[in-house]
Amino acid sequence: MYPIKFKPILKERLWGGTKLKTLFNKPIESDITGESWEVSGVPGDISVVANGALEGKSLQELIDLYPNELLGKHVHQRFGRDFPILIKFIDAREDLSIQVHPNDKLAKERHNSFGKTEMWYVLHADAGAELIVGFNKTVTKEEYQQHLDNGTLTDILNYEKVKDGDTFFINTGKVHAIGKGIIIAEIQQTSDITYRVYDFNRRDKNGNLRELHTELALDAINYEKKNDFKVQYSQNANEVNKVVNCPYFITNLLPLTAGFEKSLAQDDSFHIYMCVKGEGTIGDGTTELPIKQGETVLFPASCHKLEVKTKGMDLLEVFI
Repeated sequence: MYPIKFKPILKERLWGGTKLKTLFNKPIESDITGESWEVSGVPGDISVVANGALEGKSLQELIDLYPNELLGKHVHQRFGRDFPILIKFIDAREDLSIQVHPNDKLAKERHNSFGKTEMWYVLHADAGAELIVGFNKTVTKEEYQQHLDNGTLTDILNYEKVKDGDTFFINTGKVHAIGKGIIIAEIQQTSDITYRVYDFNRRDKNGNLRELHTELALDAINYEKKNDFKVQYSQNANEVNKVVNCPYFITNLLPLTAGFEKSLAQDDSFHIYMCVKGEGTIGDGTTELPIKQGETVLFPASCHKLEVKTKGMDLLEVFI
């Protein structure tokens, strides 16, 4: 096994744009490309290797052939042969719909799926750009329903102005939406279960309103106002800075201005590196790959060392 790049899985979205191409050189062909799935084990959207001797093999094939070597023994024991996280870059040219994700219990009962805990790292935000995260006051289910029926849902939502580098942790049950003019790196549980609760009465390219999941969302939403979403973290150069540590993933920020090395063996997990700024090379002591902003590399668990060469690069490190 060696450090792996995957072919991006590109997704058209009503709210998408072209920045995944203009900024990250993704091979998009549409002016409404909203997402680049960088590492995915979602059925129907399995990542395919783009480099080295394993080129052309899917992530699922690699797990089936080398479960412990790729995932790590403790990850394999916990998740079986399911890849446990989904990694994306998202370009919001317009506001996304207001939505909520169910927790593990509800997702298992209804969809035989994982829930969808996620985090956002803001790579770029236009001046004045905002996110919606949670409510601006605690409400009851009945109050929420009334605002939804009256078309005044946005009156009770919490808006957060954002800038580059801001990070948000989105618990299941928290109503949220990415606002226009924002590019984020998204790290989440492997799940594509989203309940859309409000879409600003927009119509798709065929003139149809998009489906809402009003009833499903009612029991999934946490109606309590909680300021538990904005992540505060250090940004010390050439060090591992802890950002998020939750049951589903661990994320660190590595702001690098020079060469850097780190042992990975103690984690007994695959490691994913998302380049969110700058460029350089990344390797395990045997294989070395170029990496630049908007690119992602997966280190199988059998890669026990990280070696970076750069004059300036920020990496998000993700593992279980």
